[in-house]
Amino acid sequence: MGDNRLVVAGKAYDSRLLVGTGKYRDFDETRRAIEASGAQIVTVAIRRTNIGQNAGEPNLLDVLPPSRYTILPNTAGCYTADDAIRTARLGREVGLSNWVKLEVIGDERTLFPDNEALIEATRILVREGFVVLPYTNDDPVACRKLQDAGAAAVMPLGAPIGSGLGIQNLNNLRIIREFSTVPVIVDAGVGTASDAALAMEIGADGVLMNTAIAGAQEPVAMAEAMKLAVRAGRLAYLAGRIPRKMYATASSPVEGLVGR
Repeated sequence: MGDNRLVVAGKAYDSRLLVGTGKYRDFDETRRAIEASGAQIVTVAIRRTNIGQNAGEPNLLDVLPPSRYTILPNTAGCYTADDAIRTARLGREVGLSNWVKLEVIGDERTLFPDNEALIEATRILVREGFVVLPYTNDDPVACRKLQDAGAAAVMPLGAPIGSGLGIQNLNNLRIIREFSTVPVIVDAGVGTASDAALAMEIGADGVLMNTAIAGAQEPVAMAEAMKLAVRAGRLAYLAGRIPRKMYATASSPVEGLVGR
């Protein structure tokens, strides 16, 4: 079916699964789970890293070397455009990357994004040479505005962060995929492998998750399950599912049956 790689900002990846690095028991579990996931892009919370400070202490990049992974710093915990912009700049200054998963949270309880501030921050960071992947609501209008602001991909939520509810609005995600000219990566809300497969079956270009893997009883096993689910969902999307019908359609021919 041709080249089936995920392409973001001109870079091609064999894996369409992106994973976070928080909530694991230790760095060894982080390493093993991410290796099992097959992910090539990993997100790192700039505010929670030990990069550029406290020399000699364990460093996440020791187990996830940038020579092997694309490090995607994120602005988790930022509630204003100014804070997110400053945090992104800090990540670049300490040598993480000029890529950023941009998060501007608008509500502390739901952790839903502040799309107005998100669009503003995207415009500014794109002008400064960042590759911006914004985390946003499953809102087709917001996604179009982010794309127009120069986002390298749009990352609509499937459900609230860490909820594990699975995709709550399939139709919105289908609309976003239909009109987007940049990759659509479903971010947040995935709980298990079937959620990831469903996201891919409706045409998402990728899925990003953290809690669904790190919070599982067996994170390494769940990471492998997610890898397989993303692959299966993508292949099913490319293969083209059969139409849904109200009534049964026999799969065996009826010619030659007794009594016919």
